[in-house]
Amino acid sequence: MTHEKRIEIRWRDLDAYRHVNNAVYATYLEEGRDEWMVRALGDAGDPWDYVLARVAIDFRRELTQEDDAVLVRIRLTRIGTSSLTLREEIVTVDGSLSAEAEAVLVARDPETGRSRPLTDVERGVLAARLEPGDGA
Repeated sequence: MTHEKRIEIRWRDLDAYRHVNNAVYATYLEEGRDEWMVRALGDAGDPWDYVLARVAIDFRRELTQEDDAVLVRIRLTRIGTSSLTLREEIVTVDGSLSAEAEAVLVARDPETGRSRPLTDVERGVLAARLEPGDGA
């Protein structure tokens, strides 16, 4: 159940080397992750009750304005007690891998600001998005 979001490369995304700045990769991943959360949870929970606890990015290929757009791909790989682990990729429209990432999102109690266990409803809708062989 991979989610894919197309993002145009904007002129402002480039740095002095005329390639997409490494910090912008994190923004692209965030845009894809936010959209994935909204769609994955549906009415089962509030996607804004989750916070990013960890992200690790491996850069594989530079992006330039000439690439025009990227596809951000998000896939749920693990469901924990209070967290989700996502596999994330940034690829060019022609399919060249530009970055691979792993992100961990933690369910957060909006009143206390502390982590909380996933509800049974959240766990159920999220488990339906796991690929066979991935962890719950």
